[in-house]
Amino acid sequence: MCNSSSFNQFLLLAFADRRELQLLHFWLFLAISLAALLANGLILSAVACDHHLHTPMGFFLLNLSLTDLGCICTTVPKAMHNSLWDTTTISYTGCVAQVFLLFFFMSAEFSLLTIMCYDRYVAICKPLHYGTLLGSRACAHMAAAAWATGFLYSLLHTANTFSLPLCQGNALGQFFCEIPHILKLSCSHSYIREFRLLLFSISLAFGCFIFIVFSYVQIFRAVLRIPSQQGRHKAFSTCLPHLAVVSLFISTGTFAYMKPPSISSPSLDLVVSVLYSVVPPALNPLIYSLRNQELKDALRKLISGCFSEAINSPSSACYPSH
Repeated sequence: MCNSSSFNQFLLLAFADRRELQLLHFWLFLAISLAALLANGLILSAVACDHHLHTPMGFFLLNLSLTDLGCICTTVPKAMHNSLWDTTTISYTGCVAQVFLLFFFMSAEFSLLTIMCYDRYVAICKPLHYGTLLGSRACAHMAAAAWATGFLYSLLHTANTFSLPLCQGNALGQFFCEIPHILKLSCSHSYIREFRLLLFSISLAFGCFIFIVFSYVQIFRAVLRIPSQQGRHKAFSTCLPHLAVVSLFISTGTFAYMKPPSISSPSLDLVVSVLYSVVPPALNPLIYSLRNQELKDALRKLISGCFSEAINSPSSACYPSH
């Protein structure tokens, strides 16, 4: 029996054995990461520069874009490096960093999605109390709590996971360092402590999920009571993007961590991990920008300002036009 610290590196799962397919995965991941960086960067710029988006939802959307950028930058660069240079190794320190950062950003993102659901609930069901319950100080405290919760959970899980002795080698059946696959390398019964911790975290996440479901039941009941069709459309346009993002995040993440071992396979694990760690950061900006008219207007203003500045003065920086 040897402790995990005795390993200098871990072996990650290769996307393919053929060189052509490895390069194809590199270019595919490059396109996805560039799209995610561009889309989330545009949302960050639009929310920061357009005063119409200086609202609680805009503030939380800015924080959500930061978590999306963190998720995509934690796993994809190393996968691209391995595909490009035909290698499968990751250092022990790099593996620890991946586990910590991915769990940190994903925990913070789920907390932010729960808070954003509360924001929609107050805005639609208790509009007269919106300014009191979601003032600037309250929003800052809730966002800080989301980031702090992600940090503490990540620190706890990372320290607990890498304190386990590993007896099953150092080959991970995943393209990045993921806690369930590291636990498979641990000695018999030594993973029970971390497994119990994961169950506790899943229970808390399930509690947040119940809160989200209950909130949306109340939201839809309130929306259906709105007399005007335009009012119902505006309410749905602010809620449906959030509901779509929550559904995508929870469904893929839950299936990745809770799927039965009987249906587990390297190819399925690979597809599911891409669906919950790579796809949401790239799709979230698109989902929000499609239904949010204020955000679309801000993005249109930002892009048109950049183009006009580039045409008039190619050497100058891009600033949004007001």
